[in-house]
This record gives sequence, C-alpha cells and structure tokens, in this order.
Amino acid sequence: MKSLLVWTLPAVLLATGCTVKTEPFSAEANAKFANEKLLRATANQEPITGSIDLYQAMARALKYNLDTKVEIMQAALKTREADLVSYSALPKVVAGAGYDGRNEADASTPSTRDDNVRTADLTFSWNILDFGLSYVRAKQAADETLIQEEMKRRMVNKVIEDVCTAYWRAVSYQRLVGRMRALEGRVARALRDTRGLSSGGESSPLVALTYERELIEVKREVEMLEGELKVAKSQLSALMNVKPGTDFTLTVPTRLSTKLNVPDNMPEMFRIAVQNRPEMREVAYRERINDKEVNAALLDILPGFNLYAGANYDSNEFIDTNEWLNWGAKVSFNAMKLAAMPAIEKKIDAQAQVLDARALSVAMAIMTQVHISRIRYAHLNKSYGTAMALSNVSHRILKQVRAETNAQKTSEQILIREEMNALLADAKLDMAYADLQNAYANIYASLGVDPFPAGLTSSGGVDEIAARLRTMWTDAGGPAKVELVATK
Repeated sequence: MKSLLVWTLPAVLLATGCTVKTEPFSAEANAKFANEKLLRATANQEPITGSIDLYQAMARALKYNLDTKVEIMQAALKTREADLVSYSALPKVVAGAGYDGRNEADASTPSTRDDNVRTADLTFSWNILDFGLSYVRAKQAADETLIQEEMKRRMVNKVIEDVCTAYWRAVSYQRLVGRMRALEGRVARALRDTRGLSSGGESSPLVALTYERELIEVKREVEMLEGELKVAKSQLSALMNVKPGTDFTLTVPTRLSTKLNVPDNMPEMFRIAVQNRPEMREVAYRERINDKEVNAALLDILPGFNLYAGANYDSNEFIDTNEWLNWGAKVSFNAMKLAAMPAIEKKIDAQAQVLDARALSVAMAIMTQVHISRIRYAHLNKSYGTAMALSNVSHRILKQVRAETNAQKTSEQILIREEMNALLADAKLDMAYADLQNAYANIYASLGVDPFPAGLTSSGGVDEIAARLRTMWTDAGGPAKVELVATK
C-alpha cells in the first residue's frame, strides 16, 4: 500500500501539470490595460505654455518621443546585460543543506547512522576555463551595448530630421491658413457671379467658362497644398509626443538662407560618412564580436580545470567528525567539442565573410546616399530660388491688378484670381523651403553627423535642451562644423 502511494502521488502531480491551461484576458482587463496606457502615453510632460520654435520642437522630440525613449531604454538594458555577463566570471560559492530520514532503522546490519540526519556545506569553486570564457563573453556583451548606442543615434537622427521637415511645413500652414479661409468665401462668390454673367448674356460663355476653369484649377491646387501642409502639424505633434488634437501655435521665423558647413569634394564627404554613420559602426562592432568568437571556441575545447574547497557538517552521531574541510582540483575534457572545432571555425569564417560583404554593401549605400543628398540639396536650392521668383512676380502682378481694380479698370473676379495665384505661389514657396530644410538636414544625416551637442541628455528641461540646440545650430555654425572640426 505504501509503495502504491509513493508511485501514485508523482503520477497524479505530473498529469495535473500537463493539463495546465492559460486563459485570455477578459474584456475588462483589456480595457483597463488600454486605458492605463492611453493615460501614461502623454503623462508627466512639461505643458506647452507658448508658441513652439524649431529648437523647442527638437527638444520635445528628444525628451518625449516614445520611439526615442525605447531606443534609450534598450541601450540601458544592454548595459545591464553586459554588467550581468561580467558577474559570470566570478568564482562560485554554493551553500547547501539537507535532511535525510526514514521510518524504520536498517536492521540487516549494525546501525552506523541516525534515523534522521541533517547535513550542510559551503563550497567555493572556481573554473579557470569558465573565467576565461566569461571574460570573452563579457567583452562581446560590451560590444552589443555599443551597437545599441549606434542604433539609438540612428533613431534620434531620424527623429530630428523628421521634426525639421514637419515643423517648416506646419509653419507654412499656420502662415497661410488665414489667407486661405478669407479667400474661400470670395472665390465661391466669384464663381457664382461668373456663372450669372454667362447665363445672363453679359459675358461670352467661352470667356466665362475659361475664367471659371482657371479659378477652379487654382482653387484645386491650393486645396491640395493645404491638405499636405495641414497633416504636417499632426505629424509634428506625434514627433513631440503631444496628444493628437492638442491646440498649439508655432513661432513663425524669418526664412534664412541655408549654408552647408561640409567639404566641397565628394571623396572627403564619403570618408566622413563611413566613419560616422551608425550603420557602419554597427558592422564594425559585429566583426569584432565575431573575431572574439574564435577565442571563445578555443577556450571552450580546452580541458576544464576546477579548484574547489568547502566546509561540511553532518549531524550523524555515529561518525567521528561532524565538521570538516575538504579541497581539491578536477580536470575535465569533452573530446566531442574538439571534433566539432573544424565546423565551428568554418562557421566563424563564413560569418566573417558575410559581415565583410555587408560592410561593403553598407559603404556603397552610404556613398550613394551622400551623393544623392548633395544632388537633391542643389536641386531643391535651385527650386527654392525659382519658387521665390514666382512668388515675387505673382505679388507684383497682384499689386498691379489691385490698383486697376481700385481704378475700376478690371473686374473683381480677376483680382480674386490673382490673389489665389499669389496665395498659391506663397504656398509653393513655403513647400520649397520646407523641402530645402529637409534636404539640408538630410545631408548631415547622410554624413552621420549628430544634430545635437555631444553629451546632451533628455534629463534636462525642454528650455534647457532647446537652448543648447539653438547654440549649436546658430552660434556654432551648425552640427557639421562642430563634428567635422572634432574629427580632423
């Protein structure tokens, strides 16, 4: 009966363990989880108290953008993991305790032990091979930390570049939205008047229809540009981690000419880019990790040499000594790992070839991006000049038509059409300037130049971070000048 109980109980426990099932979250639990995350997504942020300029927008993105926060936390996690790996190189100190009892004494032989025995031990052990292998793994983990730092740089650079583009487009919308709304009603009235003149025979149907078509075409272009510009403010809100729908105003700055502080010759730009780009540094760190894998494989096949010493206790009254010390050394060797060494070496060599090919691919991609960024900047700089010329001539025409309208030499419909054309030209000028600012930031991003000062962290306030960014971008001559001087 006792033996049946001994075998039945483990079987029941095992069967119970195999039938464990998990339950999905209830609707209430899902709602609670979702609502809590909605509240926390934009919590604990400095309130917006005034208009936001470009550098405050950058500062808020650096401080509150959740994608950036994830990368920062990932980098911190990698650091903790590297610290944890380093502890595996330490010797092991293991404490143990036990109890051994039986319901009946062993009657077949004279008793040499108590029926109930308590044991305890404290053992110190140190495997020299494990120490060496742990050291290599710790160095690899440290390189993984550096890789995560480069991934964080890449994310932050991308966020800042997106902020520049969204900010200038949102500023353009804010600058033009008042004029757009004021013209909407006048355009609608002008279209009704034109149709009335045509139906009443006061104007040639072809002339009226042609004018109506021109006005509708201009109106359509303005609406298309308005749609693009209006979305930019929502994109900027997301980048700054501002709750969607929050009303805020942007500082409308004066358009300044963009001046690149980068070398004129392309080979020098290529050199700077491959040295600075996070993608290239990531491959370099992975190559170093793979090189250390050779040392790890060699250490893994060496005989293990283990030193140990311990203090022991046994409560058995039938032994002479209840407390004692022991020490020794052990050597172990796994011959199968030696047989696998050629395959391991081939794998490491293959990985090295893959990483080398990847480095070449990344280098080629970086050179292409740098080249395209310069071409795009030159093209958009030229387009901005054309857009400025178009805006200037549109306003000169508007001024002339307004004077003729006041002198009753031309119709109100023509004045409205030219006001729409001037508005359209201004919108296109703002779009061209926003694209130029994006191209300007993209050149620095293609060079791998950080758009923020060295040592800047998100722990400071928004105004403090914005002040440092403003100093770097204006007083110091831009991010490239600071970075390129430091690399010479």
